Amino acid sequence: MTSGSPNALHREGDDTGAREKMVALRGALLRLHKALLEMERRDYEREHGVVNVGELFRLVVDDAQFSWLHNISEFVVRIDEALTGKAPVGPADADTAFDLARKMFTPTESGDTFQKQYFAAIQRDPAVVMEHAELARLFSQTLPKEKKE
Repeated sequence: MTSGSPNALHREGDDTGAREKMVALRGALLRLHKALLEMERRDYEREHGVVNVGELFRLVVDDAQFSWLHNISEFVVRIDEALTGKAPVGPADADTAFDLARKMFTPTESGDTFQKQYFAAIQRDPAVVMEHAELARLFSQTLPKEKKE
């Protein structure tokens, strides 16, 4: 049982609610990734000059300034694999994805390297703040029942 699109809200065999949560998380992470990528691009271009799309692609893959964003790309790939894989998506899959995302996207000055970079990004770019707020809203909507009370 495979599905071609990780954006599909329904797939036979999947728990509909769990799948919808994972699709929503995927979308929020992609929007956040885009905002962070644009922020890094602007910072890079201020120092090195304007880059075209091909140069940006090379930078995203190879340049140290962009390397911290690979964590988000890898996270989205894992979600895509779950959404298009043979195994049905269930509530435990969505819960695990959200638990990991909540941990990863906790901006803090004293966390791991990604969390520190993310904290700094939130401090300097309003677009990142907006996407972080959307992600936080999604997190609050998907808290397990025992955590909401």
